[in-house]
Amino acid sequence: MISVSGKLPRILGLARAELIAAARIFARLSGERVGENFRDVTVIVQDDAASDEVHRAIMGVEGATDVITQRYEAIPPEPPGVYGEIYVNAERAVSAAPKRKNWSPAKEFLLYVAHGFDHLSGADDHTPSGYAAMRRRELSWLRQS
Repeated sequence: MISVSGKLPRILGLARAELIAAARIFARLSGERVGENFRDVTVIVQDDAASDEVHRAIMGVEGATDVITQRYEAIPPEPPGVYGEIYVNAERAVSAAPKRKNWSPAKEFLLYVAHGFDHLSGADDHTPSGYAAMRRRELSWLRQS
């Protein structure tokens, strides 16, 4: 199940139904990559101020960021699989999109969502090769959404 919490700013040019449809594709592709089912993921739309707060609380890092993920283990009798939250910064997507050629705020936002699903399935971008692998995969997922 994919749910969305928070208001999508109009400037993103992205409807809630479009976000949910793309998130379902990302969940399927990410799950196939690691052989796990995505069971329940909430995409939480936020701005810089909320992102800073969540970044401090979850990661212990000051400052806003593009996306933060939090994965949870299944609680019996829930079936095994991926449960989690993806905190996505809409304000950051709007400000970053114009820096890329032929790139919209909606596409930037969906890239962050794809990145969150990639992290929920265990992908790591702490090395240059890990970052590059994630980015290739996420851009491929965007083309499929």
